[in-house]
Amino acid sequence: MSKAPKPDKRFIEGPAGRLESTVESPADSLPVGVVVVCHPHPQHGGTMHNKVVHTLARSFVRMGFAALRFNFRGTEASEGCYDNGNGELDDALAAIEWMCAKYSNQPLWLAGFSFGAAIAVRAAIAVQVTGLVSVAPAVDRFGKGLAGQPRCPWLVIQGDKDEVVDVDLTVEWLDSLEPGPELLIMSGAGHFFHGKLVDLRSSVTEFVERHRIKPCL
Repeated sequence: MSKAPKPDKRFIEGPAGRLESTVESPADSLPVGVVVVCHPHPQHGGTMHNKVVHTLARSFVRMGFAALRFNFRGTEASEGCYDNGNGELDDALAAIEWMCAKYSNQPLWLAGFSFGAAIAVRAAIAVQVTGLVSVAPAVDRFGKGLAGQPRCPWLVIQGDKDEVVDVDLTVEWLDSLEPGPELLIMSGAGHFFHGKLVDLRSSVTEFVERHRIKPCL
């Protein structure tokens, strides 16, 4: 049985000050890639400790990746103030740069949940990534005016009982993209995927395993 990953809690330098973060990596092997995971809306209780965020990170760690979760500016011990998604994109890009410097030439994935999913989409347009996983992306509020779309393997997971992010708006937005991502609508899942986290992990794992491997540039 492989050992559980040991969290490495640290601060990384962000554009508005230090960002509180946690890196988890396989305990008994070198990472096969890296992932940066973005959390839900910080003004509605979202942090890097959110269960969906934690599930995303651990899904990648179980596949041999090093996973970085971090708190956006002004969240818990991270410095700075909330910036309506604009500064938070800069935070995500700083986190990506830090991971690519620490784990050079490794495949880079991005993942996010809700507000964090919309930020990760924007980050995946700004930088070259190997793949992207978006869970309940709040794109109608925080992803408008995109300069394009991610040009990488991209999975969107949306619950059909989501009480926060309207599934119809998500589908409408995805239909406007060409070629667009792979969409999985999870039956019976609400916004926070209560009782569905194992299914979420399985879906993420299956998608990532189909789309390996490209270096982080």
